[in-house]
Amino acid sequence: MKIAILSRNRRLYSTRRLVEACIKRGHEVRVIDILKCYIDIASASPAIWYMGEQLEDFDAVIPRIGASVTHYGLAVIRQFEMMGVYCLTESIALGRSRDKLRALQLLSRKGIGLPKTSFAYNVHDAKELIKLVGGTPLVLKLCEGTQGRGIVLAETQKAAESVIEAFRELRAEFLVQEFIKEANGSDVRCFVIGDKVVASMERTAQEGEFRSNLHRGGTAKVTKLTPNERRTAIKAAQTMGLQVAGVDLLRSSRGPLVMEVNSSPGLEGIEGATQKDIADAIVEFVEENARPNANKTRGKG
Repeated sequence: MKIAILSRNRRLYSTRRLVEACIKRGHEVRVIDILKCYIDIASASPAIWYMGEQLEDFDAVIPRIGASVTHYGLAVIRQFEMMGVYCLTESIALGRSRDKLRALQLLSRKGIGLPKTSFAYNVHDAKELIKLVGGTPLVLKLCEGTQGRGIVLAETQKAAESVIEAFRELRAEFLVQEFIKEANGSDVRCFVIGDKVVASMERTAQEGEFRSNLHRGGTAKVTKLTPNERRTAIKAAQTMGLQVAGVDLLRSSRGPLVMEVNSSPGLEGIEGATQKDIADAIVEFVEENARPNANKTRGKG
């Protein structure tokens, strides 16, 4: 197969591992920087050009789109879809997962466990927002934040109101969520491929920190999922329409709660913690599912 990996940096761990897996399984692979692509929108023959060359004859695309370039990344993926190329992460699924509010609405509609969450535009609604999630302590999240950035723990009513006011002054969109105390600064990353959880790890925040992201100094270890946690992770990924996803769960007194569904989950932490070859499993899934015009959305995202 001829496979394109959409990544801005071929030296990133996840990109390198996917390239290695493609080569090991006998495929021709190419890393393409989406910001160097330009799109030819024609009614008869849509095309993508890259550094003066037309991109043709690809059997599959594996998107690794960073949050900062989501908008243009979606445009490039849609163009590949319009050309009939199989995209592992489809444009609509990526767009859903990157919009934190939309993602929570979709998960809620499917009855998937979530932390209590509120959202509003008017800063004068601060007290009501806090009340809706059960009071303080609570967590405030910027809708555009990634890897633990833009997340604040407010332990008192006054602190929460101050942060809400500051976010509003910046005209930033944000969510207010309940703080799950019993999670003890830990969450569970479930790596979903297709309809299976292929690996899972428990991440724990470093002392004095409540964010468990490995980029923030958190530690990771293998964890065994309950049947309910496994079902929740798979259902969350499928609700987003994602074939590959990192689903982050909190273990609460009322069962697993979905924090986030990541459409470009990193491989370094999960492979290091579990010693599983996740990159190989991803490429194997592409082999089994890549067919011309197999995308459900066909560029309609």
